[in-house]
Amino acid sequence: MTEILVQVGVEEQVPPASRVVEHPAWPMLKDAVEQIRPWQSKDGSIDFEAEGAPDRADAEQAVGRVAEAVEQLSPLLPHDAAYHEALAKDLRRWAEGGFQVPDFLDSLLAFQPAAGRADGLQHLVVFPMYTQNGNPDRNLEAVVLRMVWPEWLAELERTRYDNPLFCGITFEDFTSGYDTNSAVLFPETIAVREAPERFTWGAIFCDREAARFRRVTEAAVGILGLELPEDIAAMVHDQKRCEEAFVLWDMVHDRTHSHGDLPFDPFMIKQRQPFWMYGLEELRCDLTAFKEAVKLQADGVPQARDVQYAVLFDRMFRFPVTGERVRNYDGLGGQLLFAYLHKHDVVRWTDNKLHIDWERAPQVTNQLCAEIEKLYRDGIDRPKLVHWFAGYELVSTYLAPHPGSKWAKGPEALDLTLPPRKLVDDVLPDEFPLSMFYEALSKKLKNVIASTRGITSDGAERVAA
Repeated sequence: MTEILVQVGVEEQVPPASRVVEHPAWPMLKDAVEQIRPWQSKDGSIDFEAEGAPDRADAEQAVGRVAEAVEQLSPLLPHDAAYHEALAKDLRRWAEGGFQVPDFLDSLLAFQPAAGRADGLQHLVVFPMYTQNGNPDRNLEAVVLRMVWPEWLAELERTRYDNPLFCGITFEDFTSGYDTNSAVLFPETIAVREAPERFTWGAIFCDREAARFRRVTEAAVGILGLELPEDIAAMVHDQKRCEEAFVLWDMVHDRTHSHGDLPFDPFMIKQRQPFWMYGLEELRCDLTAFKEAVKLQADGVPQARDVQYAVLFDRMFRFPVTGERVRNYDGLGGQLLFAYLHKHDVVRWTDNKLHIDWERAPQVTNQLCAEIEKLYRDGIDRPKLVHWFAGYELVSTYLAPHPGSKWAKGPEALDLTLPPRKLVDDVLPDEFPLSMFYEALSKKLKNVIASTRGITSDGAERVAA
């Protein structure tokens, strides 16, 4: 009963649509942040001796405007009052300390969005940080977002997929670091004096993921001549359905990193491994979400079928041809999924058209998931290097390695007197090059993929219209 009362209390605090971004203080805050960002070095500090650097007084004034705007906007968001108070202090302390490497640990610890998940709840977030798949530098960023936490998702998290740290979110507005391909807000990207003992939340922008998926999938389907079942075609043209598919996919994917028979640190943060091992981990998590979606469909969950085809299409169409070919582990996972389905006659490229056996797709996709799960389970009893070779064998069964690869020649081609982490240097940047199919698809999709930079649900709807 206490939990229900707390949840109702949070929902009553949900402000009306666009409340923060419509307040006069928001454009003031945003302009001040955009003024500060070009002054910052890679680590977030400001070097007043550098060419083009501002006077310290100008920098102090700009940071003061950010802090004042936060204080003006904070009453609209009472659930974030403690965070905004700590944030204003961190901003002013950064200025008073001479704009050295910023330390926003106090405000990071005060920001607890996962503690009060309610559908539509708005947050104003300001931190010096890098944006994953976006800006690698720790610049000051500001973003207004809303929580995506419908009751059906909350019920699944309570009863089947416990993930108390996960936050599904959508954009309201943002500064330049998010005018990129970044679709996440992670606490580990924020500039702090020391890492907290544990992170208490992680957030993913399902609106950007859905909008990007829709644009790329629609283009790929047209290029490849793929005929979609009526319900899947309707999903691809429906932003809300895609957002619901992605938030469920993300919630299950996120928890899978710490579930299952894991032979290593689930997030692999402290390990140096060949990039195909990262690719297998990300693919394992996605295929687990797929497998769970098959179960949920049998249980009558409406979003479950959409999750399956979101996973298949995003993995097969967008992932392999997105980004550089240097250690592109997500691209590798997409290549592996396509090749596995192709080898098992679930997908066929015939007469310049792609055909999918919709009936067999769930079974064979789950079969690949089972092969990766067996690799992990067996890996618990293997030395690290043997496990890496087993992963290589699984991938190379379906994807041709680069002809110049040392790893493809087997252990005898490597100096096994070196520790395993040194042997990673012998991995080629593009160990498993694109097939001729994907080389051709990449040329046709590259402009479409580039057009999704900074996309939100509004951008997707304008294209659809």
